[in-house]
Amino acid sequence: MASNARIDHLVTSGTFSLDGGTWEVDNNVWIVGDDTEAIVIDAAHDADAIAAAVGDRELLAIVSTHGHDDHIDAAPALAARTGAPVLLHPDDLMLWKQRHPELSPNGELADGQVISVAGTDLRVLHTPGHSPGAVCLYAPDLGTVFSGDTLFQGGPGATGRSFSDFPTIITSIRERLLSLPDETVVRTGHGDSTTIGDEAPHLEEWISRGH
Repeated sequence: MASNARIDHLVTSGTFSLDGGTWEVDNNVWIVGDDTEAIVIDAAHDADAIAAAVGDRELLAIVSTHGHDDHIDAAPALAARTGAPVLLHPDDLMLWKQRHPELSPNGELADGQVISVAGTDLRVLHTPGHSPGAVCLYAPDLGTVFSGDTLFQGGPGATGRSFSDFPTIITSIRERLLSLPDETVVRTGHGDSTTIGDEAPHLEEWISRGH
């Protein structure tokens, strides 16, 4: 089946809370699909806005790149509204439960798993470091990787809070992301997109900075 998939982008605003602190954040919500079906990557903050962007398409899945509350806070409401399953890597269940103690995700993500929508395959890459169950979604047909908070324009995701580890995120980026084609567009969890080719030359600098 030929791919007719396109990528829609929404920015939602809310808060991120962990380790007793709370911060205002803007999140990227990515919708991949065609005119009839779609998946949502990271249901952040505003189920109404995300549902409006999906429109009358069938929502096949709500994929969570990791369990931090700003990436999953609207997931249960969006799932209830659309009937779509919420998917999360099981290593981040403890983070999910901090936000939704009475609820569980509907399904698990695993390394190498393939999620198909509109004739396009997205492959799950387990990329721990920002959190233990962090994943990226690589869509070769679209020339893009959805990196969540693992890789940003200018460096790796933050590793200064609970359940994060800097050497682990560097290994994930080096082995799982920088091995992708240079022209691959990196669509991030916050802020501007970048490319693998733009970020790869800076790996040693990030390591020396230890950030």
